Amino acid sequence: MDLAVFALALVVLGLILVFLGIKVVPQGFEFTVERFGRYTRTLSPGLHLIIPLVDRIGRQLNVMEQVLDVPSQEIITRDNAMVTVDGVVFFQVLDTARAAYEVAHLQVAILNLIMTNIRTVMGGMDLDELLSQRDQINTKLLSVVDEATQPWGVKVTRIEIKDIAPPRDLVDAMARQMKAERDKRAAILEAEGLKQAEVLKAEGQKQAQILAAEGRREAAFRDAEAREREAEAEAKAVDVVSQAVAGGESVAVNYFIAQRYVGALEKVASAPNQKLIMMPLEASGIIGAVAGIAEIAKDALAANSSPTRRTTLPNTGDK
Repeated sequence: MDLAVFALALVVLGLILVFLGIKVVPQGFEFTVERFGRYTRTLSPGLHLIIPLVDRIGRQLNVMEQVLDVPSQEIITRDNAMVTVDGVVFFQVLDTARAAYEVAHLQVAILNLIMTNIRTVMGGMDLDELLSQRDQINTKLLSVVDEATQPWGVKVTRIEIKDIAPPRDLVDAMARQMKAERDKRAAILEAEGLKQAEVLKAEGQKQAQILAAEGRREAAFRDAEAREREAEAEAKAVDVVSQAVAGGESVAVNYFIAQRYVGALEKVASAPNQKLIMMPLEASGIIGAVAGIAEIAKDALAANSSPTRRTTLPNTGDK
């Protein structure tokens, strides 16, 4: 009976020891194993056996990428502006043993390191640089903090500044400055538009004057050409009349004089300010001119009908 109880006790004790020696590590975590208080190895995700009462689980660390919120803090910039800054940091444990035994309170250490470097980096910049160069600030912080956390077996993957909040009065001053700058740009653009409009207007007037001058030049050329042709016709007519006079044909002279005489009367009669014309007219002169015209027409018909052209101009004297 005693042997049976003892054997049962041994079996139960063995089962307990086996149960205590079985360790299951979940995915995304790693456990450190300590033997008599000293680190021996790291357990990866899965099923593992350790020696009970000799080995024990030391630290259970999350090896997934983790995120920490950086608390808000006030920073004085290089130009003595007080701003409130907060951010977020992403990190991952790469070496479980170093992260477990090289630093105490890993997350607190990372947060303090980041907050200190934020004050260092951003405190050496002007307010305008803080507001316009956020990417450069993130890059510089990441480089400094990642280098500082390497001995801890931690990789800082990203650091992002979430918000930069200047004081209210400074924000109002910046808004007024921005409004003044936009008003200035608007005035400059308006002045440029007016200048461009004036330039275009002047160019248009210049082109119009050039075209008008070219039109006047063309018109003057056409008028001169017309006067030249008219003078040539006049000279030719005078030459014809001169030849007729030289040949003793006075009818042609009478026709020429009558034509000019009638033309002068037409101009006088067509004047807009003349309604009644009273002037002496020599009826005999006009009748003689008309008779001369009739004689010229008869001679022209006779010359066309006879094989030998012969022109005899009658002597139309004053009657």
